[in-house]
Amino acid sequence: MTKKMMMLAVLLFCGMMMGHAQVMKTADLEKYAKERYGDKWVDAAANLASGLTLDKNESLTYQEVVEVKGKSKQQLYLALNYWVTATFKDKQAITLNDKDAGCIIVTSTIKNIAEHMGTLNKYSVSITPVIRFDIKDGKVRMTYTVQSYDILDDQSGGWLSGLTSKEPDKRTVGDSKRKADDKTNANLYDMQWEIAKHYPFVEKDPQKRTCAKALVMTHAYSNAIIDKVEEALRNGLIGNDDEDW
Repeated sequence: MTKKMMMLAVLLFCGMMMGHAQVMKTADLEKYAKERYGDKWVDAAANLASGLTLDKNESLTYQEVVEVKGKSKQQLYLALNYWVTATFKDKQAITLNDKDAGCIIVTSTIKNIAEHMGTLNKYSVSITPVIRFDIKDGKVRMTYTVQSYDILDDQSGGWLSGLTSKEPDKRTVGDSKRKADDKTNANLYDMQWEIAKHYPFVEKDPQKRTCAKALVMTHAYSNAIIDKVEEALRNGLIGNDDEDW
C-alpha cells in the first residue's frame, strides 16, 4: 500500500469513527423513540409523564450515576472530554471544564428534534439541554436538563394552507431558523414554550400534539445520550483508546 493510499484509509477510518460518535440523526432518533414508546405521540407522552417529575425549576431533569470500577477520576475526565469533543460539533459546547473539581458542563442546541404540521401552522422544535458531568474515582454522575422548547412557528405552513394555496409553500420550517429580529418573513415566529406549561404536564394545551412528540423525542434523546456516555466511559470512544499502547 502506498503512503497516499494509507493516509486515505486512515482518514476514512477516522471519519467512520466520528460518525459513530454522533449521538443520533433525527430520523434514527424518531425510529428509536417509536420502537420504545409507540408511534401515537399523545399516548406515549402521557405514559412517560406518569414516571417523570419536573425539578424545582420546573425543568425536565434526568440523572444517572455510571459506575466505572478501576478507572481514576483523571481517566474518566479525559474520556468524557474526548467523547464531548467528538460528539458535539459546536466548538462552544463545553461551557465549564474544571479538572480539579471534576466537573464538565455541556450546552448545545439540538435542532429540529421534532416537527409537526397542524391545520394552519407548522412547528419545528429544537432543544438546548444542559448536560453536567460530576466525576469521581470510579464513577460519573450525569445530569441532563431541559427547561423549554425552542419553537419556529410557520403560520402559513399547515396542511390546510397547502390545500388552499395556488402555490403551496415548499419551505422546510427546520431550515428557516433565523434571528429574532429578522423581519424578512412575517409568517415565521420564534417562541419558547416552557415544558411545565404544556402537554402532558398541562392537559388542555392548544399545541398538544406538537408538545407530545417533542416530549417523547426529548426523552428518547436523553436515553441515547446516557447510553453513549456509558459506552464511552466503559469501553472507550472507538474501542481501542486505552492506555496500553
